[in-house]
Amino acid sequence: MSGYSKIGRPTDQRLAMLRGLVTDTIKYGRINTTLTRAKEAKRQVDRMITLGKKGDLASRRRALSYIYDKDVVAKLFSEIAPKYAERNGGYTRVIKVGNRAGDNAPTAILELVEGGEEEI
Repeated sequence: MSGYSKIGRPTDQRLAMLRGLVTDTIKYGRINTTLTRAKEAKRQVDRMITLGKKGDLASRRRALSYIYDKDVVAKLFSEIAPKYAERNGGYTRVIKVGNRAGDNAPTAILELVEGGEEEI
């Protein structure tokens, strides 16, 4: 296994779609998408939050090279990353919702977990 899914798209389209999903997840806190896309975007969102926790200039530039919106990067470094300062990974969760009406594709919600405290 290669560790990722191709999602039935050429490389450039797949990467652009994932960048958009990551940007929207950080911007809005939760998105509704297909299960496969949510699982792939989860890896990248967690990576961006880890960059935000480092907080140095190189990390900010790496995040700016991936995320489309400068305001979203500013929100990531100033609001979101400090909430997860004491947490070691697991910043997002994927909740299965059901199947989409049009094509019966499994859908899921990708959301940021509440920062700091462990949920039981």
